[in-house]
Amino acid sequence: MSMLRKLSALFRGSAHDAAQGVVDANALKILDQEIRDADNAQGKARDDLAGLVARRRMAENEMASFRDQIAKYESSARSALGQGKTDLAREVAGRIAELEVEITSRGPLIEDMKTAETRLRTAIASTDQKIETLRREIDIVKVNDSVQRAQTSVALNSAGAQSRIGSAADSLQRIKQRQAIQEEKLNASQALEDRRTGADLDAKLRDAGILPGHSSADDVLARLSQPDVTVVTPRIGQSTPDKDPA
Repeated sequence: MSMLRKLSALFRGSAHDAAQGVVDANALKILDQEIRDADNAQGKARDDLAGLVARRRMAENEMASFRDQIAKYESSARSALGQGKTDLAREVAGRIAELEVEITSRGPLIEDMKTAETRLRTAIASTDQKIETLRREIDIVKVNDSVQRAQTSVALNSAGAQSRIGSAADSLQRIKQRQAIQEEKLNASQALEDRRTGADLDAKLRDAGILPGHSSADDVLARLSQPDVTVVTPRIGQSTPDKDPA
């Protein structure tokens, strides 16, 4: 039985967590609906207040009518007494007594209705203020929720972009490393080839000016600055002309 109780507690706890998760995920929608329910309840309360005010005014109008009737019947009773019509005056007095009983019984009811009106107006005004405050707070929560969703989206997008940039940088670095390794391989292959053919030694000799084919800018300028020399080769059987004496 202990295991069954634990399983039951587990199921109930899981159901509670699931229900709480649904409530939390739809908290703003629930708040909006609760505000609408409160507005509807306030509307009914105002209708009840209007009905109470209407009944109280009707009762006050009846009270005023009773007083008017009492004033009229009192005048009539005096007239009947003045004419010696005692029975008629007594009948009128009985009617006056009935009206006074009505006034006496209804007076406290009207006062109770006035008290209820005041209490209901206060409750409605207080609830209206609470609803308005809650509505403003909900608006703030909605704005904050929108801002946080936007920030979350930006953060996720930025994280994705940073991840992609980091991946691209890693790829670029690997490419550079492969190129550097390939360059070293080519240089090593060329060095081996030069050593095999003696090209590396020839290059050193040319740089030292020992082998032909090496010329510098100074060598070219020196050659260009030398005057041209014309060499005359005499032919056999032909003499060179004598120069006239000066």
